[in-house]
Amino acid sequence: MSRTITALFDTRADAEAAKNRLEAAAIDVSHVDLTDKAAAGYADDRLAGSGTTSPERQGFWASLKGAFTPGDDRHLYEEGIRRGGTLLTATVDDDKADTAVDILDNANSVDIDGRAEDWRASGWAGAPAATAAYGAADRLDQNATGRADEEVIPVVEETLRVGKREVDRGGVRVRSYLVETPVSEQVTLRDERVSVERRSVSDGTVPADAFRERTIEMTETAEEAVIAKDARVVEEVVVRKTADDRTETVSDTVRRTEVEVDDVAGTAGATRTGTAGASFGDKVAGVAKEGYGKVTGNDALVREGEAQKGKLGY
Repeated sequence: MSRTITALFDTRADAEAAKNRLEAAAIDVSHVDLTDKAAAGYADDRLAGSGTTSPERQGFWASLKGAFTPGDDRHLYEEGIRRGGTLLTATVDDDKADTAVDILDNANSVDIDGRAEDWRASGWAGAPAATAAYGAADRLDQNATGRADEEVIPVVEETLRVGKREVDRGGVRVRSYLVETPVSEQVTLRDERVSVERRSVSDGTVPADAFRERTIEMTETAEEAVIAKDARVVEEVVVRKTADDRTETVSDTVRRTEVEVDDVAGTAGATRTGTAGASFGDKVAGVAKEGYGKVTGNDALVREGEAQKGKLGY
């Protein structure tokens, strides 16, 4: 979790030095911002006779509202900037927030409470009423904290978001394995045999070389079967996947709250009417939509509320 800390400095140089000390410290500091009268969106003018800040100024402080509570602190820092000070805001981890505060306290930061007492002693009247000084979004924040004379009904609207995800619908598994099949073939083989035979001679004639020595050798041969195997591809199995796009209509319901205001007659029989024939409830709904949209960052709700107020002449 993170926390936003703030500190006011009399000069921008002091604020820059404090920023450098924060960034040089061995703590995780992010979103260090310096704000003064030269900041984009700041305007010091007041709407003549209205007692409210200008739209530019309201937008400027709306961008910083996360650093403050809706109480007096925001007015004090606003007055400090109006008097030439520089506001430092930084986002730090919760466990390092105390260390960061100590660094800022030792970096010539302004004691905002003591400074406010000095301003009041010199004639500063303080901030105007909270409901006049801020826009509709700030009034909703204050009402949410529980004022005794006000109650708030938030106007909420749902929007439909359609996404997509992949689901497993099964598939195909292909595997190969070996099968041995007995086969037989016939082959003719030849065997040779050597035989020795003695036979009688009747005439007794002696050959001329009868008394010489000789040796006769004869080799027997035989054929045997030799097995060889040849492999060849006889078929292919191809596994492939194709994809088709389809359009599917997804239907659901979204909810929104509507605000309906009925006038209740008092003892004097007085009733309240709106401008240009529009009901007071319609005005309240437009203001509530705009304010709640600013609080939640819902730009569509803000535009809807502004359109409703403009249509009703509010």
